[in-house]
Formats: sequence, structure tokens, C-alpha cells
Amino acid sequence: MAVLPMFPLGMTVLPGSVVPLHVFEPRYVQLVHDLLADDANEPEFGIVMIERGFEVGGGDMRADVGTVARVMDMRAAPGGRYLVAVRGTERLQVVSWLPDDPYPMADVDLWPDDGPVPVDIDRTVAALHERVRSVNRLVVEVGQGTPPPDSEISPDPVMAVYHLAAMSPLGAADRHKLLTAPDLATRCDRLSAALDDVEAVLEFHRT
Repeated sequence: MAVLPMFPLGMTVLPGSVVPLHVFEPRYVQLVHDLLADDANEPEFGIVMIERGFEVGGGDMRADVGTVARVMDMRAAPGGRYLVAVRGTERLQVVSWLPDDPYPMADVDLWPDDGPVPVDIDRTVAALHERVRSVNRLVVEVGQGTPPPDSEISPDPVMAVYHLAAMSPLGAADRHKLLTAPDLATRCDRLSAALDDVEAVLEFHRT
């Protein structure tokens, strides 16, 4: 168990994802200052989804499963703000929240997947990758946005499924369901079901 500063957001950050953050609220500016001043540890914090409430001002209800975010780039901006790029690394589970002083803090445990890797995982990942390509083609066809490029995914099946989820047009709640899956097989099933739902909506808009 370790104590980590926490950054609740109105979105789910998955392991392997790179996310830009605009840091302007005073308590999180202080978090950035503390990271910059710490030469002994990796510049990282936890990100959890806000289930109810708002990102600014506190008083939010936070999920108890999130992701460790490692700072990849950090730049000062006018007005005392920071532009920070982070990469999700590992899944975490909040054991207990500590007082928000001066920013949210929590005791956390890393939460690796339970159970063995399915024997047919390579075939499953390849099929999911093709499903993601197909759904993203539909996104373009119905004019619902511009999906991320079909980038190369990790050879590690755990990270590969997270990469595919990040490439998919899923909402925060669906991404959170994937993050909370107890094992890789369940995560694959949940991603497939989420893609089914998205595809049905897109097909409705196409007709």
C-alpha cells in the first residue's frame, strides 16, 4: 500500500493512454509544484473518475478504482497554469481516502488482473482489433467525429486490450467498466459488449 496524490477527473484514464491535462485549480497547481520539487520519486499521481459532482471545487463522489498516471511532459502556461501530459501505467484500487489537504490523497494498492491469460487471447485480441476498426469506420461514415488513428497495439495482451479500448468511441462509464474487470477474459467480453452497443447506435444513425 502506498500514499498517492490523486487527481479526480470526469473521465476514465486507462493504462497505456496518453492524456493532456490543463491544470489551473490552485490545489492541483500545488500538486504540480510538489511533483517538480520531488527529485527522489517518479512524478506520478492517481487518476480516478468522478462518479457524481464536478472536477472543480471539490465535493465530488469518486470511483475507488483508477490508474496511476506518470508525467511525460509538463509546461508552464500564463496565469500560473500548467499543461501536463500523462501516461496511464498501472491500475490502482483506493483503500482509503485521506483529507484533501492541500489536494486529494489516498492510500492505494496496485491491482493487477486476477487469473491466467486465456489460451486463445491472441485470436481474441485480433478479432477485437478488427471490431474497433469497423466501428471507427462507422464513426467516420455517419459524421460522428474523428477517431484516433489505427495505431500499433502492445504485444502484451493486457495492455493491448486497454489500447483497443482507448481507440474505441466509448464513454467514460464503459471505459470504467473495462478498468474494473477482474481479469483479462472479462475485460475482453465487456469491450465486445460495449462495441456492440456503440455499433447499434451508429447503425441507427446511418439508416
